[in-house]
Amino acid sequence: MTKFTDFAALAAFIEDARSEGHDTSDQYASSFIEHDEMAKLTVIAEPEKTDMPDAFQVEAAVDLMMRTMFDVLRDTRMEDCAADLAWGFCNSFHMVAKRIEGREDDAAKKLGELARNYDPSEIYANELEDTQLLCQTLEGVRSALECMRDHAAEIYRVETGRPFSTVKGSRVSNKLNASMIDARDFLAGRAQRRRQEYAPEGPIVAFSGGQQWHDHEMLWNRLDQIKARIPNMILVTTAQNKGCDAIATAWAASRDVKVVQFKLDRSQGNRAAFVRNDRIVGLKPVEAIVCSGSGIQKNFAQKLHAAGVPLHVFRTADQRVASAA
Repeated sequence: MTKFTDFAALAAFIEDARSEGHDTSDQYASSFIEHDEMAKLTVIAEPEKTDMPDAFQVEAAVDLMMRTMFDVLRDTRMEDCAADLAWGFCNSFHMVAKRIEGREDDAAKKLGELARNYDPSEIYANELEDTQLLCQTLEGVRSALECMRDHAAEIYRVETGRPFSTVKGSRVSNKLNASMIDARDFLAGRAQRRRQEYAPEGPIVAFSGGQQWHDHEMLWNRLDQIKARIPNMILVTTAQNKGCDAIATAWAASRDVKVVQFKLDRSQGNRAAFVRNDRIVGLKPVEAIVCSGSGIQKNFAQKLHAAGVPLHVFRTADQRVASAA
């Protein structure tokens, strides 16, 4: 394993890594921006003159941290642990970014209240200025953390072959890779300020299949054909964590296609899967793929067909034999 004594020595290493995947420099450059020479991170803290971290050094640190974890455990009895540890790193970036986002939302709410209740006093003017600086600083920090998370998530995807997905809630990004979006956020977010993030607009392609499937190339090829015709497509899946849906989600991550995962609404009891089918059909997809699975997939295909959605059906028997696939 290559060792480095300082971040500057990582330049050649990063250049080599870029040749194997995404070049993340533009994302870091656009995320690590200082909107003001002053910064304020908490309500009680005084504004102070501090710089953002060096974008290149942060990029190098994330790259080294993630890749090293896979490299040192590869071909050892702990190799299977690498993916779980790397997932933990990605999730740490995600959770810290969410905490900052909560504080940012609070600051934005207060700023809105101040703007609606104008006061000509100097105290009001100082509070307004400080609150705006707080909101601005937190927004910049959140954007930087999301960039780091997405960089780590892309390395995770390349190393494991599957996209990073959070335990619950949404991961929204317009930086590196496909957004994994919880369906409840998707529906509720249409009317919110960050509409373009939580409710991505574009032609919807629906996808569902069983949990037992091995011929991923068959599905990838058809999805590639659809994307060639619908380049701005959004993939909506029934959120199975293995089998067909997992294959489709991995495809989306590799093609930078946004994904909306419709998880089961457990409050619907035994009807949950069928209610989910209705909700996806209600989004008016322009095309759909359904693979053999259970009665849920059969019901989904019937509803899509009744709605006049162009439908591609793949049966288990259509797959190549497992050894060839």
